[in-house]
Amino acid sequence: KLNFYSTDPDFEFYDDDEDEVETLPPEQQRLSIHIDRKHRKGKEVTLVEGFIGHPEDLKQLEKMLKSHCGVGGSSKNGQIIIQGNQSTKIKTFLSSKNYIVK
Repeated sequence: KLNFYSTDPDFEFYDDDEDEVETLPPEQQRLSIHIDRKHRKGKEVTLVEGFIGHPEDLKQLEKMLKSHCGVGGSSKNGQIIIQGNQSTKIKTFLSSKNYIVK
């Protein structure tokens, strides 16, 4: 990372490398659903991967999925983790919201 210095007290530096990722509409999102047990003490979780967009929109989708399935979960780095094997419920829900699901 570069360091910049200015003697102007009102100087504001804009770094155009850190543009916000624009959230694609559901029709352009290609999400994949997987069941995972690795590093989870044998418990299953459903992973929803491939979300492209703003982290707050990912959080919103996570909340909708957790509410729909009635279970807990989390989201980070474009991935949503939902407790248990919820793949059919999640696939049906995402398809009804016009997401492309594999």
